[in-house]
Order: sequence, then C-alpha cells, then structure tokens
Amino acid sequence: MENVTQSAGELNTNNRLKAKLLYWQGLRVARICEIIDERPPTVHSWKRRDNWDKASVIDKVNTSLESRLVELIAKENKEGKDFKEIDLLMRQVERLARVNKYQETGKEKDLNPNIERRNEAPKRAPKRNDIGEEGLKLLTDNFHASLFGHQKHWFRAGEKHRIRDILKSRQIGATWYFAREAIIDAYHTGKNKIFLSASKAQAHIFKHYIVQFVKEATGVELKGDPLVLPNGATLYFLGTNAKTAQGYHGDVYLDEFFWIQGFKEFRKVASGMAMHKKWRQTYFSTPSSLTHEAYPFWSGEQYNKNRTKDQRITIDLSHENLKEGLLCGDGHWRQIVTVMDALAGGCDLFDLDQLHLEYSIDEFNNLLMCQFMDDSLAVFPLAAMNRCMVDSWVTWRDYKPFAERPLAFNEVWLGYDPSGASENGDGAGLSLISPGSSTQPNRIIHAERLKGKDYEAQAEYILKLTKYFNITYMGFDVTGIGEAVAQLVEKKFPFITRFSYSPEVKARMVLQAQHIIDKGRLQFDAGRSDIAQSFMAIRRTITNSGTKITYKARRSEATGHSELAWATMHALSNEPLCGPNDSTNSPILEIYS
Repeated sequence: MENVTQSAGELNTNNRLKAKLLYWQGLRVARICEIIDERPPTVHSWKRRDNWDKASVIDKVNTSLESRLVELIAKENKEGKDFKEIDLLMRQVERLARVNKYQETGKEKDLNPNIERRNEAPKRAPKRNDIGEEGLKLLTDNFHASLFGHQKHWFRAGEKHRIRDILKSRQIGATWYFAREAIIDAYHTGKNKIFLSASKAQAHIFKHYIVQFVKEATGVELKGDPLVLPNGATLYFLGTNAKTAQGYHGDVYLDEFFWIQGFKEFRKVASGMAMHKKWRQTYFSTPSSLTHEAYPFWSGEQYNKNRTKDQRITIDLSHENLKEGLLCGDGHWRQIVTVMDALAGGCDLFDLDQLHLEYSIDEFNNLLMCQFMDDSLAVFPLAAMNRCMVDSWVTWRDYKPFAERPLAFNEVWLGYDPSGASENGDGAGLSLISPGSSTQPNRIIHAERLKGKDYEAQAEYILKLTKYFNITYMGFDVTGIGEAVAQLVEKKFPFITRFSYSPEVKARMVLQAQHIIDKGRLQFDAGRSDIAQSFMAIRRTITNSGTKITYKARRSEATGHSELAWATMHALSNEPLCGPNDSTNSPILEIYS
C-alpha cells in the first residue's frame, strides 16, 4: 500500500503534468515556469511534444478529473469534504464515459439511459395468484398428507359422483376440507368454483381457509374477490346474493343447507349453476329439524314428487346404511358422518368425555351424532328462528365487523349467562345486541361461549369489549359464578342489571323474546346456526314441585345448555315490554350559552 501511495504522490507532483494542467487553466508559460521552478525552454518543449494546444475539451477534463481524483485518493487523512468531492468527481467520470461512448456511436441512448428504457417493450406483469408447477405440487402433496379418513372418503366420492349430499357432525373439518379440495381442483383443471352460504360472512370462511392454505404451502397470498387463477378458474363466494347470480357456472358447494331459509330457491339456483355434466354439486350440513324444507331433498321425497309409483325411490336414511356412503336411486351420493365415524377414521381432535360434559343429550345427538331435532315442543321453533336469519354483510350497512369499533359509537347492550354453578360447565354465554327502534330490529352483532375461562378471565374479557363497543347496559344471570363475574365487572361498570332466576323471571324473558321474534324484530347472521340451535333447545316444562310452568333446556347434572339464548334474552330485557322507546335513542342536542 505504501508503494502505491508513493507512486500516486509522485504522479501528482510530476512537473510535466502540473505544467499541462496549469496551461489548460489559461496561465502563460512564463508564469508556469515560476510556479513549478522549471526553465522556459523545457516547458515550451513539453507543450510542443505533448500537443497541449491540440487537446480536445473532453481530453482536458478527463486529465483534470484523473489528476484530482488521484490526489484525493492518495491523501492519508481524509476529511468529510474529501469524500464528498470524490463522490462528485466519480459521477462526472461516469458522465464523461457516456459522452465518449456517444462520440463513438452517435446514439442518444448512450447519453441518456432513460431513452433506451422508454423504447423497450413493456415488461410483462407477474401473473396474479400464480403458484407455478412447483407450488402446485407442494399444494397437492400438502393436501393429501393432511386428510383424515372420512375426508379421504369424500375425495374418492368426488372423483366418482357428480352430486354429494353429506349429513355431518359439527367440527369434523368439512368446510376446511372442501375449501382445500376446491382450490386444488381449480388449479389442476381450471374449473370454476362457487361457494354458497346463508350469508356472505359464512361463505368467506371458505375464502379464509383457501388463502391460508395456499399461503402456508407455497408462500403466495391469493388476492381478489372473486379469486381468479392464472388458468382462468374463478372462485366465487356468495351469500344471499346468490339468488341474483344465476349467470355463474362451475362446481357448487352449499354448506349448512339444513339451516338456510328458502332452501328450495337456493337449491334451484345452485343446480342451475352446475347443470352441465362436468360440474359437481356438493351439499353438506349438520341436521336441524325434520320440518325444514331441505329434509325432502335429503330424504328423496322431493325426487318422488310428481313421479308415478314405479318411478319413485325409497332411501334408507339410517346411519348404518349411509355411514360408508351410498349412491342412491336419484343419482345422489349420500353419507352420514358422526363424530364417532370421524374418530374411527383417525380424527384425534375430540375428547368424547369432555364433549358429554359440555353438551346436553339432545344437543350432543344433534350436533355430533347427526340426529334431527324435534322442534314440535320447542318454544322457539326453527321456522321462527329462520325468520331472524339475514346476510349481515349485506343487510347491516352500518356494521363494520373488521373495524376497531364495528358499530362506531352507537349504543350496544350486553347479556351474560354463566356456565352453571361452577367454572367447569359448558361455557358461559355472551351476547351483544344493537338495540332496535320502532323501524329497526334488534340485531345480535356478536355471540360466543366463553369456554375454558375462569370468572376473573370472563370479567376481564367483558370489560375489554367496552373498548370496542359503546355498551350502555349489561344484564347478568347471577346464579353460581355469575355473581362473582358481576362483582368484578361492576367495579368499572357499575350499571349492571342482575337476574336471579325464578319461574316468573324466566317466563317474562321468554315471552318478551317470543314477542320480539314473532314481530320480526330480531336479526342475526344466517351463518350462526348455533344461535338458532340454542333458542330451539328451550322447552316449556313443569317445576319440580309440579305447581308452576318454567322454561329450560334439557340438561344432565354436569351440563348447561342454551347459554347463548339466555344471554341474548338478558340483553333484550332492557327493552320495555311495550316495545322500543325511540325517545331514549334520539340524539341529544346540547346548547351552550
């Protein structure tokens, strides 16, 4: 390094180079001789031999830049201004290189690279939602490796049969599976997929599973609504707006069809979208009531209608007959999959003993063993609850579920029902109501069961909700741990209304809820079949003394039931029995003097 530095220094102290640079700066030879201490004949000789006067402007600038750069680079203790000057000079060297190239070629693009880029053909944008061949292989391998036995059975049936009707247990991964099946097939075949649900919010659960699956397997995040794949396949996610979407065509997936109001119309639209033989139809649901209009579709009665006796079919709908799946006389492949069937197929997600503790006998049989509910004795029959079901994303324009404050600062009522006498019940119920008016219905904007939370955690969670909703009323059942939760909550929210259950209190709440529902003044998202089930489980019965009528859900000693329904009724109790008082919801005008 020392030799290099020395050579550079020698170059910059070369009198011949110094003389040339000074001459190009406009100094006379006599003055140059004084500066560099050389004899005039010597300098005149350099001038003649090196053709100082014949040098071009570019040559003069190049030499000057080179000299100054070498001087600065050779400097041992550089300052900030030296580095800035080096950077400036290097940029000038680059510009001079372009000028030299231009002198050789005469092309303007050598002076300005932007000209060449401007004349280039536009770059092809990357294909949207493209995962490539390697990504598709990863996706397919991941799909097949993640299936339980009953899901593999659905896959094989889909390869053979055009129409699949599946009656299933809750939480065995049906929506999760069919979302994955659909996206895999769409990438492989380019066939459209249409997901129909009672509400758009429910339909978008399919989309969530699809986006999550592709992201985890390939790292690509699918975008768009509908989702459009590079091969032309389009995936639609439709709620009640499916009734006006008859121009679509593709494989149809209709979930929870036993809970859809107006199923016949939905079925007509769905089958119309998949009328061609290449399209596949898949219907799957937990059972609701025998009186639901989807039951004739499931039983084959709808097929037999208007057919002669010799053309009619009889379908054995027993679990024993359909547990392995069966192609029936109407061309539909039917299957019943209970939680026991899922366990037998390797699904290890359930703890049966815990499930028996969490659910009543009726609820266990309905949700997990695929038995239809008998709502003939129900206080709130399915027909009544169906009238409450709406597509919330379409109907509730003021409700923004993904916003920090979904209802802004509009009033909200909260209802809470504990999980029995201890913390080991089936999960407390919590319901948030957007109160109605004389022209607007009450709306269940949020409902959930607080499973696995002790009374302190439940109280903390309830208070947390006050940060996102303008809660002006709380109604608590203070039976068992309900009182403990109420005491913790009222430290920060002192306006709690307590309910101590008695036959009279229950009767008043049930009758008020019946009145509200019968008048069409209660709404909740059609995808929340659990809310409907909770109401339908309530029965009219006699107290143990045999002297009074009361209302309750069938329970075992260790379980509770219908917490969502009771929590909702606690919130609705804030409405006067004579109906909503609009004056309480009117805006307040403050006058300042």
